[in-house]
Amino acid sequence: MKKYSISEKIIKKSFYLSVWIIEKICDTEKLKSKIAELEKLEQGTLGKEIAKNLKENNLNLVPNFESHDLKHSLLDFKMTPLDEIRMQAFMIGNGNWSLVSILIFLYGVILLPNKWNIFLQDFRKGQQAIPIKEWSIDEFADKQINELRQSLFNPKTKKVYSMKKWRVREISQYGSFAIIAAGIFGMLFCLPYLWSANIADLVGAGFPFVAGAILVVGGLINLSILSQKIELENSIPKK
Repeated sequence: MKKYSISEKIIKKSFYLSVWIIEKICDTEKLKSKIAELEKLEQGTLGKEIAKNLKENNLNLVPNFESHDLKHSLLDFKMTPLDEIRMQAFMIGNGNWSLVSILIFLYGVILLPNKWNIFLQDFRKGQQAIPIKEWSIDEFADKQINELRQSLFNPKTKKVYSMKKWRVREISQYGSFAIIAAGIFGMLFCLPYLWSANIADLVGAGFPFVAGAILVVGGLINLSILSQKIELENSIPKK
């Protein structure tokens, strides 16, 4: 059995707690029957691999997060704490700048600082792949998984951006992540002092804590705006 570090155990428990809460408040019966349908598919298909991974990890499809399991199987990221964060790094690089992905990624960045180099590599791989944010199980379940993986980095299907435009976006992205990371670090640093009985500590920590929160929100807003711009450009028909 694989041994996890304390940080990885925290991520793992947080993940399972989140899944448990969602399962308790949502109807998962329909999704259980969907897993049974996936198990009937041919060997080598994406759907078959999804069902296999869920069964091996004693998990079910989670309402509104079915594509999450698709990406785990498609990208061959295991359902481990480290690979969970690696997948989020890949997806952010791939253009999936959703609030959930960013928060999960930052959670892992804070808890696993010794893995930053790996996360950066996964982020760059995501940049090089075709966008898969909108891929769904219903659409791709019966497709051969090896063929799908090969198509991810096919230069014929890859969208090419002008270097100048991409450099601006890249700088903006990295800047946003740096701002968010700085904000979270500042909030965590000030947090213990907010429980102090000393008024000076409360005041001294309160303003930096609020400033950190503003930085985080500002960074997330900027990432959201960038994501909307790219989605708008992708929706415009090419001549």
